[in-house]
Amino acid sequence: MDKGTDYSRWTKEGLVKRIKELEAECKNPAAARAAGSSGDAPEASLASVDASLPDGRSLKPKKKKGDKKIDPSKYSTRLVAFKLAYVGKNYGGYEFQSSATLSTIEEELWKAMVKSCLIWPEKPEEVKWDDWEYSKCGRTDRGVSAFGQVIAARVRSNRPLPKAKETVAVEGDAMKVNDSDVPAVGEASVPKQADGEETPVEEEKPFDDFKDELQYCRILNRLLPPDIRVLAWCPAPPAGFSARHDCRERQYRYFFTQPAYSPIPQSLENPKANPKVKDGWLDIDAMRKAAKKFEGAHDFRNFCKIDPNKLITNFERRIFECDIVEVKDTESALLYLNQAEFRPSSTGTEVADGTKCPKVYYFHVRGSAFLWHQIRCMVAVIFMVGQGLEAPEIVDQLLDYKAQPRRPNYVLASEYPLVLWDCVFPKEGDPERKDAMHWVYLGEENPLAKHGANGLVDDMWEFWRERKMDEILSSQLLNLVTGMADINKRLDPRAPHCVPLSQRMFEGGNRERMVGKYQPVLQKSTLPSPEETYDKEAKRKGYASAAVWREERAKKPKFTKDAMDEGE
Repeated sequence: MDKGTDYSRWTKEGLVKRIKELEAECKNPAAARAAGSSGDAPEASLASVDASLPDGRSLKPKKKKGDKKIDPSKYSTRLVAFKLAYVGKNYGGYEFQSSATLSTIEEELWKAMVKSCLIWPEKPEEVKWDDWEYSKCGRTDRGVSAFGQVIAARVRSNRPLPKAKETVAVEGDAMKVNDSDVPAVGEASVPKQADGEETPVEEEKPFDDFKDELQYCRILNRLLPPDIRVLAWCPAPPAGFSARHDCRERQYRYFFTQPAYSPIPQSLENPKANPKVKDGWLDIDAMRKAAKKFEGAHDFRNFCKIDPNKLITNFERRIFECDIVEVKDTESALLYLNQAEFRPSSTGTEVADGTKCPKVYYFHVRGSAFLWHQIRCMVAVIFMVGQGLEAPEIVDQLLDYKAQPRRPNYVLASEYPLVLWDCVFPKEGDPERKDAMHWVYLGEENPLAKHGANGLVDDMWEFWRERKMDEILSSQLLNLVTGMADINKRLDPRAPHCVPLSQRMFEGGNRERMVGKYQPVLQKSTLPSPEETYDKEAKRKGYASAAVWREERAKKPKFTKDAMDEGE
């Protein structure tokens, strides 16, 4: 029935709708046969069926208000850049994937643009951006957020179409321009009255991008989920603008708390343990020292995950800045952390009396481009340093890929605290790398779009307050629980006097992971080198080696170097 139809790029809503249509056809095959083949497009399957189901319901879908298709010939288009923010916890990443169990950011954007008729694809159910000059700056993974993602697309505009020349009919079917009123080259086109006097021409008013254009940000925000918002648009990006290739700097932030997880009271610490940093706390000074070692141009093959299909040959990336930064005025008062037996005393983790804890920090990194999972690998090693399990010099050792050609098999940091913070598009040769894009933020055209009813701030307040109430209630409950029991009573004589001797590892998640005896990074088992990984995948695909596979891929018209060199 649907032979030849490719469903691999259909949205989940489109697939569900199609399944329901097919189920209806199966219940009434006679009507489906009468209507003929369903074809590739869903609208052709049941829209022309004039029949009813056994219970009397019509197979023909009812026409909804606004179902009329847009006539592309009546509208002009323009290339527009958008700046997005989204919390990625509930999404399967940015890029559309038909096999993903969760919706993706790109799929939600597609549905919003189609529904608002900013784009009008022939097959709305199929996520295919090829016809819309679409580009994206970064491809965040599942669970990762972005507060400065940038995309570009050619969308519908209110700008008037250029007026067509007046034509007249001549002999046969041919048409030609009426030259009687067409001025000679260099003459002004001034219409004349019957008596020969010139009639004043009403000049066309210049098109105003802010008064006359569609309110793109507000239109999309009305249709997008509450955890995806369009923050700004750029009316005039440079000619041939590509959100990916024109971006010269990407900034990431990875947020964490201090302490990283709930510390063990001193009275329960294992006397055989000799930690350099008190359990649960992080040595911020050591983390800063390690972070600074990433700055500059380095080979990051030991700080990334290898995709066997990319065939990357260059693993060098330049980091402009890397640091650990405290976020001010975000402390939540967990009272039990003020007690002496929960406080640290190790170097780099001293906390002044009266300081509210936990505090919030972020790992800050700015670079031109990044490898797959590079940030999460860097953060994982930084956390090992912060816990006193590795010295800051471990960064130098892992950056020396000749001495360490295979990446040790350490666990990546959790994805949820990672945020693509901003994408920067400086002018060529600007040493300060200032963003040259003319962003118009929501509220600059009309302040009520920011602070009015249903404005952006109202949306964000509702989103924030729900989660703030979660934080308040959970912190109150945690304070209540920690103050309830007197652990010195030991009513059960069999109760252990200390915690088991097992290392607790912090990897960015909501709680620690027990690993037993800690194994230093350089003593861990190693993963195959990139070229070994590529050779294995090449042989699986029937090639003699990765080199042969590269040669074959390079011959394909659509293949470019960028297809091998993807960022985070």
